[in-house]
Amino acid sequence: MQIQLITVGKQKEPHLLQAQEIYQKRLTPFCKFDFIQLPAVRLSDQPSEKEIQKALSQEAAQIRKHLKGISIPLCIEGKSYSSEDFSILLTKTIPMKDSAVSFIIGSSFGLDSSLKQESFLKLSISAMTFPHALASVMLMEQIYRAYQIAANTSYHK
Repeated sequence: MQIQLITVGKQKEPHLLQAQEIYQKRLTPFCKFDFIQLPAVRLSDQPSEKEIQKALSQEAAQIRKHLKGISIPLCIEGKSYSSEDFSILLTKTIPMKDSAVSFIIGSSFGLDSSLKQESFLKLSISAMTFPHALASVMLMEQIYRAYQIAANTSYHK
């Protein structure tokens, strides 16, 4: 299976970059994993709603150029899954529908609503807000955990 994680915005924290690299390596035996980082559209310090929507539309156009297979945006209004249910979704449900999945994490203003509407499902890691780099690490860990659960290893215990 091919899994992509598409993020908008630059990753800056060295310890989170290191964690991302660790999970990318851990995922190698289980899937073809691609981590794609796209630049966020620059906005003024106090952008209007119109400016924000225009930026989100531009970011969505860039995201669409990279999408493969089923798209799953991360958003607060998305569905939360237990690790076990996420494992079933990732290792059983999605492969029956497509051989690729693109997870999407938007910029600090979120994602264009059209991307959400076009998606297979919307996913929420938590009702809390996290920095995008941390959300990336958390999602990578849950993808890795999903494969470990499916393989019935002791990692999940």
